[in-house]
Amino acid sequence: MADPLLETITLDTPDGPMAAFRAQPVGEPRGGVVVVQEAFGLTGHIGRVTQALASAGFVGVAPALFHRMEEQVFDYAGGFERLGPAMASLDAGTVTMDVDAALAELARLGQPSSRQGVIGFCMGGSVTLATAARVALGAAVTFYGGGIGQGRFGLPSGLESASSLRTPWLGLYGDLDAHIPVDDVERLRAVVAEAAVDAEVVRYATAHHGFHCDERPSFDAEASNDAWRRTLAFLGDHLR
Repeated sequence: MADPLLETITLDTPDGPMAAFRAQPVGEPRGGVVVVQEAFGLTGHIGRVTQALASAGFVGVAPALFHRMEEQVFDYAGGFERLGPAMASLDAGTVTMDVDAALAELARLGQPSSRQGVIGFCMGGSVTLATAARVALGAAVTFYGGGIGQGRFGLPSGLESASSLRTPWLGLYGDLDAHIPVDDVERLRAVVAEAAVDAEVVRYATAHHGFHCDERPSFDAEASNDAWRRTLAFLGDHLR
């Protein structure tokens, strides 16, 4: 069976139009999921994640958080030096605005908050955890999101967000991640153990940062496959 069609659509925000990926399943959706990009923008990887969600029965919408910038997508091999201005363009207000525009698109497509989820990668994983504390949705999944001890973009730290979760949350981390110390992940685990909603932290002993992205040298097929299996199960259990 062919992958679901990946469309590029335009969403309205108070700051003007924003591009987004969208993929819709065949038949009645099981729910809808916002995909929050990694630091490199709406890459091919983010597009494939959006399609994979649609293949599993969920509407996927991935907003372009760098839409205020001229350059919005960066190469994994040589784009690091140009990421600074794009990252500096983000703050808590703009990130929240853009995520909410994507959630509004899911609502427009008939998915109420209880059937809406959000998943994010890298910086998007940090945004996902903050979103899970800010609004009550069906489910949230963070892939290797940093900012656990100190918040990013003016958002609360991961530990602060974890202490006030309103949305069931799953966190997926690699032990060999040079950007996220295992000690921070374990501090996060201790906080979410007291959460009022279902919450879990999973660690992969051999995985580095970016282990789910098949375009990066750090891709780890075993960890990626297990993490995706857990992600779909978590969404399926909670988006009702």
